[in-house]
Amino acid sequence: MTDSTTAEQRTILQRVVFPVHGDPQALPLYFDAETWSGVDKSDEGLTVLARARGLDVGDGGRRPLRLSSHTGITLLDGRRGLTVPASRSISLATYFSAFPASYWNTWTTLDGVVLRVSTRGAGRVIVFRSNARGVVQQVDGVEVSGEATTEFELPFSSFIDGGWLWFDLVAGDDPFSLVEADWLAPRGAAPRVPGTATVSITTLNRGDYCTRLLREIGDDDAAVALLDRVLVVDQGSERIVENAGFAAAEQSLGGRLQVIEQANLGGSGGFSRGMLETVRDGRSDYILLLDDDVEIEPESLRRAVTFANYCNRPTIVGGHMLDMYDKSKLHAYAEGIRWSPFMWGPFTPDRHDFTDSNLRQTKWLHRRFDVDYNGWWMSLIPVETIRTIGLSLPVFIKWDDAEYSLRAREHGYATVSLPGAAVWHVSWVDKDDSHDWQAFFHARNRLVAALLHSPMKRGGRLWRSNLASDVKNLLTMDYYTVAMKHEAIHNVFAGPEQLHTDMVDRLARVRALGADFTEAKVMRVAEDLPRFPAREIRSVTTGIIDPGPTGLAFARWMLRTVWRHAVRKPVGTDAPRAHLSYQDARWFQVPEHDSLLITNAEGSGVTWHVRDRRRFRRMLLDSIRLNLRYRRKWDSLRRRYREALPEITSLETWARSLGRDE
Repeated sequence: MTDSTTAEQRTILQRVVFPVHGDPQALPLYFDAETWSGVDKSDEGLTVLARARGLDVGDGGRRPLRLSSHTGITLLDGRRGLTVPASRSISLATYFSAFPASYWNTWTTLDGVVLRVSTRGAGRVIVFRSNARGVVQQVDGVEVSGEATTEFELPFSSFIDGGWLWFDLVAGDDPFSLVEADWLAPRGAAPRVPGTATVSITTLNRGDYCTRLLREIGDDDAAVALLDRVLVVDQGSERIVENAGFAAAEQSLGGRLQVIEQANLGGSGGFSRGMLETVRDGRSDYILLLDDDVEIEPESLRRAVTFANYCNRPTIVGGHMLDMYDKSKLHAYAEGIRWSPFMWGPFTPDRHDFTDSNLRQTKWLHRRFDVDYNGWWMSLIPVETIRTIGLSLPVFIKWDDAEYSLRAREHGYATVSLPGAAVWHVSWVDKDDSHDWQAFFHARNRLVAALLHSPMKRGGRLWRSNLASDVKNLLTMDYYTVAMKHEAIHNVFAGPEQLHTDMVDRLARVRALGADFTEAKVMRVAEDLPRFPAREIRSVTTGIIDPGPTGLAFARWMLRTVWRHAVRKPVGTDAPRAHLSYQDARWFQVPEHDSLLITNAEGSGVTWHVRDRRRFRRMLLDSIRLNLRYRRKWDSLRRRYREALPEITSLETWARSLGRDE
């Protein structure tokens, strides 16, 4: 630890920042205002409250706790500072303010970090570290007074498997202020490259979201300093340049903004256009992909670029996903592929709430997680990687981000999901895109990605997973979803060569397929509902949690239910006879009905499901036949797709598809 009033110029790896908007939901991500420091086991009220928040109070007499609080808006002093009230303490052991030392230790050329803290007034600065098991230790501390700048040199000597660094501020008899704080590279530690980035945002009729995002980026000078351009690939019918917020967004970016308008080719088409333009422009070392329906902590852009510059080799650097409408909730932290069924998913608990359990209390957050991929809600990709492996798969939406990281890894480029770099995204907790038109892309692109990258013989249990899903959809009378998944398999058999042309009109064809299925139409207003007296619907929404049949009971239930759906004639299908809420429409409850309404996941409409025994029989046989067919042909299909991969993802092929082959 050293005192310093003049610091030499060194790279700032991570600034300690606070939200200028002061959103109380987001505050637990930035600082931790102490509400109590321990739970006495004899205090039953506090113990019950702590356990209700998912906290382990242990078996001892007293368990030290530090709970996050929303009540700190008045403590903020601009973007960089805050004031600790007299006789209080504030911890910076939070998602955006702590330093993820294990990630920097593992992936970069650095062997340590320097913490520089500038303060005003009398108080104490205490530095802590954790290990991969979440064990916390104090590593340094100093008492300061007046105007002071203190530096702590912190080596990466014990961060192999995990661990963070952070500091706390403790006030004395008077208020104690943090002026600013930074995590710095050690003296003489130069980055591998002094790289800059182009941000590429793909948007579709989300002008309000997108222009607000552009303003958030443009209003942060430190983030903008590392950006060469901000590209917006507009694929919608509502032009972003005509949005009321566009002029202000353009001005905030100081000439860096460029809008490209093209036909709707999905996320893969939009992001590939951004990649192509960035490579051709030649200025940037990275492209940083962002969704349009996000809010961003602009410091995340600076951190991602800086981390990539210090990585020991070119690396894809992804950001995490927080919930835009519940800002203290971490939706996605580390994700990967379960290889046998070839299904994506989280390695870590999802929907973690930092208000209920902060960084210090959440032991799993202290472990380093190495991921298979990162979602393209925020992902930085080195231009070198693009030149080596090409652009996205031409698959419109779904699985393009996961496949790209798997492909990159085969060429020696890792993906890191970096703590402290994140966006707030419109979450999908109240959405279910596995039953609408997107089901086609889920099914086809998962199968294509598996053919390209699955290490399992004949795709492992993928065929069984798909067949089980089909049976579930058939029993819940969701025939449209099964029809889309069957069409997806047929499209895979058509080969990789047609993916670019298929991308142009596939969305329209998938939607047209729904014309033959009652459940494909979402009825959102009362006038759309089938004509029947409301009293004729027997309420079956119970809210009772029922796990459903298991073991031998499940086998008996399945045989009975399949027989019923395949053989017995439906009764009363002229109108719905029941209405299930989304959470009550379980796989074992819906099949008991012949005609019912089901509320969709977001609660904005209902779908009408009607049992059809002929359709059930035909589609069940098709499911068995198609899933067994690609399993039999796995080796030849795999060879065909892998041989075509370099061509269909090349800059030249994409340039032709995008009309940029001049």
